[in-house]
Amino acid sequence: MDRSELVELLTADGLRLLDSLPPYPTKDDAVRLVGRLRKEGHSPELVAAVLTQSRLRQKAVAKFGPFAGRMLFTDAGLEQATRLPVAALHAGRFARAGLTRIADLGSGIGADSMAMASLDLEVTAVDIDEVTAAIASYNLAPFPTATVRNAAAEEVSLDDFDAVWFDPARRTAGHADTSRLSSAADYTPSLDLVFGAAARLPTGVKLGPGFDRSLIPDDAEAQWVSVDGQLVEMALWLGPLARPDVRRSALLLADGVHHELHAEADADDAPVRELGDYVHEPDGSVIRARLIGDLAIRLEAGMLGQGIAYLTSDTATSSPFATTFRVLERLPMDEKVLKRTMRDRGIGVLEIKKRGVDVDPAAFRKRLSLKGDGSATIILTRIAGKHSALLVERVTPAADA
Repeated sequence: MDRSELVELLTADGLRLLDSLPPYPTKDDAVRLVGRLRKEGHSPELVAAVLTQSRLRQKAVAKFGPFAGRMLFTDAGLEQATRLPVAALHAGRFARAGLTRIADLGSGIGADSMAMASLDLEVTAVDIDEVTAAIASYNLAPFPTATVRNAAAEEVSLDDFDAVWFDPARRTAGHADTSRLSSAADYTPSLDLVFGAAARLPTGVKLGPGFDRSLIPDDAEAQWVSVDGQLVEMALWLGPLARPDVRRSALLLADGVHHELHAEADADDAPVRELGDYVHEPDGSVIRARLIGDLAIRLEAGMLGQGIAYLTSDTATSSPFATTFRVLERLPMDEKVLKRTMRDRGIGVLEIKKRGVDVDPAAFRKRLSLKGDGSATIILTRIAGKHSALLVERVTPAADA
């Protein structure tokens, strides 16, 4: 979306037309809808703008639930926006610390600011992009304690705030077709600004899950967050926002329930042991937080292999932090053997999981020439230094350990 499209959309007629549209149509229905709207006298630019927003609103339901139906988006803004349940956790941390005047630097379309304002925190959302800031203004309009500025983060004086939240742009500039930045040195706002602010005020910053751990300050709390099995972010909390004696945290959100595993430091890996009756696949947040050793203690499990993020045990102790599989058969990672096994079992649908082996699952699956009505899961990995294939079945959905 460019400025002219936004100006076209942000009129009484434009917003009224957008809100009158049915759910985003199929391709054929979209063509007919475009024709109808053009016959009604709407400009091609406005028709394109409202249909784009209708598509983005439908896509945004996964992140914003029913709130998506009254918000505006850009493709890039939606992709980079914090999910509303995660934003609520960010806001809650500021509120619990008694911090009430927050600068949201790099606010994007305003997701985190919405969550803060919903708790009656005074939040100033700042974004360097004019269109993005305008969209944030629209999204934050219902909240009287929220304001928006179109400015660079470096231009904002922190004298009027008692805390700062950063969400640096980790992709190239633009509203669509952006690409991920490979170096943290290219983030906007910069990490120098983030850590400089942290020396003055309580500070939080949202980063990618794969952020270079060597750049994490020793006094920061690093929290990796997973939503419904998808690893979505790593947040750093500094100053009073960091919890005492917590430096590593894995936080899971699933079906509206929160689970957390945390520690004062990276956990030592559990000892490697023989393959048991069960294999456990840790959640990505646990792996990134390097808390597999702590999870192994909970599961009474050991490592399946040195440096391999699978655990194994003789019991099916479950945990929200891992998916548990029962081992049905151990096989060599030999395509002929596996092809014969899948044929004998009538397996036509195969889920392939892998760690510690250089295999393209899609190509590997294709070479097995699967046929049949059955389905199965195999784990390709190394056990005692040997490439192996484990035919497994899921035990139960994760539950509290």
